[in-house]
Amino acid sequence: MRTLIWAALGVVFGDVGTSPLYAMSETVSSHLAATQGMKEKATTHFGEFYGRDEVLGWTSLFFWAIAVVVTLKYVVLIMRADNQGEGGMFSILALLKAKAAKAFSARGMTVVIAMAVIGSGLILGDGVITPSLSIMSAWEGLEVVTHRWSPYIPALSVATLIALFAIQRFGTAKVGAIFAPAMAVWFTALAVMGLYNLVKHPDVLFAINPVYALRYVLKFPRATLYVVGSVDLCITGCEALYADMGHFSRPAVRRAWFWVVWPALVLNYLGQGARLLDPAPIVDGNVFYALVPSSPVFVYPLVLVSWLATIIASQALISGAFSLVNQAIQLGLFPRTNVVHTNAQVEGQIYVPEVNWGYLVLCILLVLGFKSSHNLAPAYGLAVTGTMGFTTILFYLVATRVWKWRAWVIGPVCALLICVDLAFFLSNATQFLEGGYVTILIAVFVAFVMFTWKKGRTALSSVLSKAAMPLEMFLSSLRQEKPHRVPGTAVFMTSNPGAPPALIHYFKHAKTLHERILLLTVETRHVPEVPDAERLAEVRDHGDGVFSAKIAYGFIETPDIPKVLGRLTDHGVAVSPHDVSFFLGRESLVFTGKAPMSLPRKVFFKILSQNAVAASTFFRLPPGRVIELGIQVEI
Repeated sequence: MRTLIWAALGVVFGDVGTSPLYAMSETVSSHLAATQGMKEKATTHFGEFYGRDEVLGWTSLFFWAIAVVVTLKYVVLIMRADNQGEGGMFSILALLKAKAAKAFSARGMTVVIAMAVIGSGLILGDGVITPSLSIMSAWEGLEVVTHRWSPYIPALSVATLIALFAIQRFGTAKVGAIFAPAMAVWFTALAVMGLYNLVKHPDVLFAINPVYALRYVLKFPRATLYVVGSVDLCITGCEALYADMGHFSRPAVRRAWFWVVWPALVLNYLGQGARLLDPAPIVDGNVFYALVPSSPVFVYPLVLVSWLATIIASQALISGAFSLVNQAIQLGLFPRTNVVHTNAQVEGQIYVPEVNWGYLVLCILLVLGFKSSHNLAPAYGLAVTGTMGFTTILFYLVATRVWKWRAWVIGPVCALLICVDLAFFLSNATQFLEGGYVTILIAVFVAFVMFTWKKGRTALSSVLSKAAMPLEMFLSSLRQEKPHRVPGTAVFMTSNPGAPPALIHYFKHAKTLHERILLLTVETRHVPEVPDAERLAEVRDHGDGVFSAKIAYGFIETPDIPKVLGRLTDHGVAVSPHDVSFFLGRESLVFTGKAPMSLPRKVFFKILSQNAVAASTFFRLPPGRVIELGIQVEI
């Protein structure tokens, strides 16, 4: 357990752990913009720009946001909604589909899927913004020493991003060894810096009383509308915490949070509040770096540690994006892409090149377009709060439909959490035109891709199912025609019952068949992983050398067909790996004026299909043994 806690410290809490770099600074900036019209970063100090009530109000909001949203909602409640130990948006969706599908109407399940799809889009948007924002905020510490560094901040950030994404192909295992020690140093630094300033101004401890947060809200209602959106930055990373639970176990994540991360964050935010009560000026409004003297002796080491912590935070979200896309592919919500396993012993360590380089391009564009973390911060909140709202709703559905909890017990709790989510979301929505549109555009595009792919594949499957010949009819024709049989085994991949169109097409033109015909179906179950004992199922001998089998995988696994075929011998089907030919149908789409999609969406679906990774690559079929048969399909 200690090993898991140590590992979780280095991976799970990178995002929420680096929020002190910018969250309080953005909160002060939002207050000054709302009350005094100050849009740009400026050197501030206690007494002239803000008073004691404001500081205690901000600090109280931070304390209770972390306590309610991160600790109560995610660590105590949401993490209970695991699917065989796995967490995350698609895990909770799979849990509902596996154990409570009958409790929903067709339209109701569509709404549930839509929430998961939109939420996943927002998470992917979060994954783009986090590296850009956190890495820039780390380098901006150099401005505390001298403004000569200012013109170089974007270039340094871009260089860091290029290096970060370039090493992804090697996998996290080779660099993961330094993550936990580095984050331990980081959280220690947070606690020490916070405690140092807390001792100087212990009256900031009054902020633990929620009355001060309420007093601020009542005194500055207009400023609160903007400030709450900045306070939201202190709870980023909750979805990553939930999604990464399966890698380290729920107890390990919870203990790491309660024993190390939460105390360090609370001490640091209280320390930042204490620093705001100090009359000494805060250069450029950067509260975090004001926790230490502005001497290079203190600032440069802190910049280095911050820089390393932000890389770790970015790494966690990038790896999470790889896992999210892989899960979406397995659930039929995303086109097939290249999924490279970087560790033969650890199934979950994967690398998705298309996502990696797409993220790099988007991150560079964000850095060059916004130029500072202050300008980019408004784009961050909408992704976080939107996802949190959907997660709360899905958790309520799991609690009432899967666990059978009484609605009158869990309902008020979820209603309170939804109100908190809604308050954060509405506050961030005020900054839509100042950068929030970035997250929405990413989420809308991802959701459009997923909805189009899902609907297109459903329509295509329906057409192919109608084109398939009943198996008994096909076997009857074999007995009548008695075609010439050639040595070997032909494997036809199919997702529908009956003889697939590719088999009918081949038999019609070749007039011959192999000695053994295997109709193989790959099924993705609504569980993270399928035990090896259940991998190969429903092996049937239909006579005349025709067999059928089903191979099952979980939604976090990547299929490897040749590896499983060798086990058919145990079921009475003699298959030699050197004597197998794989036949795949390659559909050529022809558009009609019929439903279910508009013509533009059909065109987009065709583009997605043409650019999706070939089934032979995705299923890891031997390249020299794959035969693709072109089939025209009208949709």
